[in-house]
Amino acid sequence: MAMNYIWDLLIKAEDEGLSKKDIYFYLAETYSPYMELSLPLLNAQFVEQRVDVNPYYRYFGIFNNLFHPDNRKDIEFREYFFDIVLHFLAEIDRMQGMNTKEFYIRFILRDIEANVFGNEVRRNIHAFSKNEQEIVVLNMLKLYQTGEEIYLLKDTFKRLFKGCLIYIKSEEHDELLIYINQKKTQQNEQKVQLIQEIFLPIGFQLEVFWQYHFGIIDAEQTMQLDRIALY
Repeated sequence: MAMNYIWDLLIKAEDEGLSKKDIYFYLAETYSPYMELSLPLLNAQFVEQRVDVNPYYRYFGIFNNLFHPDNRKDIEFREYFFDIVLHFLAEIDRMQGMNTKEFYIRFILRDIEANVFGNEVRRNIHAFSKNEQEIVVLNMLKLYQTGEEIYLLKDTFKRLFKGCLIYIKSEEHDELLIYINQKKTQQNEQKVQLIQEIFLPIGFQLEVFWQYHFGIIDAEQTMQLDRIALY
């Protein structure tokens, strides 16, 4: 999908892991009067950090006199001012287009960064992509509404780790066994730690098996010696 507006480009930049601070808006030297972004490729799929903009497409009243051809003074200051104002206008665009759910997502992510949920959650939230963060936060909202900790823990794992398997073992104490068909990396461990911190009920224990499924007696395909635990 082509990017057409400044707010559209900032959302795409966040999806690619870029910060808003990484994006710089400049007055385009040549541009179409019918488009806001003046991109080298009309259907560009990747965000460049320098973005040429036609500000007169929607904001003629604001920028009409700022870059008059005869005014060659304070060019560096005006370029800096131009970038700041466009970032501000893009945020207004995004706020106006947000629904209630998106506001809640922003508020909770802001609280996480403010350490409302503790150091571990604040540290580990950065292991998730933007879309993954939304999955976690939406399930946090559901947790407040329903209190269904186990269901939402399982749902969060299954959305973030495709194909994972979850078992509840309650013979002696409440325990969850989770098989994740991925390598054990620092990033994946951080994701598991955050999910456990938010959704795991008090009194439950969680054990995660990476790559190799634990052995289940009488389930021959899981019984591989020297590679797994037995249950």
